[in-house]
Amino acid sequence: MTGMGLFDSFRISGSGLTAERVRMDTIANNLANANTVRTEQGGPYRRQMVVFSSVEPDRRQRFKIGGGVRVAGIVEDPSAPRLVYDPQHPDADSDGYVQMPNVNVISEMVDLISATRAYEANITAINAAKSMAMKALDIGRG
Repeated sequence: MTGMGLFDSFRISGSGLTAERVRMDTIANNLANANTVRTEQGGPYRRQMVVFSSVEPDRRQRFKIGGGVRVAGIVEDPSAPRLVYDPQHPDADSDGYVQMPNVNVISEMVDLISATRAYEANITAINAAKSMAMKALDIGRG
């Protein structure tokens, strides 16, 4: 059995970068559709959420540290659409209400900041692993 390999840190942090990038893209899509009242499926746009799952460590590893993260899927937020009173809107119901997307722009921006910070943390981890690898190579030269 082997321990954690030199490049495992890169692979694990790389999986985090990929997952957070999907999360940021999904948030950007939610923000872009925050006012979309008509979709191909009918009705207002429904907020999407990214679901992450852990990747099991390689069975050959002596230390079961983990294998990173992956995107398990993108699901629709089941919460109800927002109702906005706008009797002049072409999609208003008989009471004057329009069904708007269940996207809260403030929550999306907070999620975007969180995803950005997680992305930056993974870059920092990759840079630290790179620095350690370079120092190991320097030891071999000395």
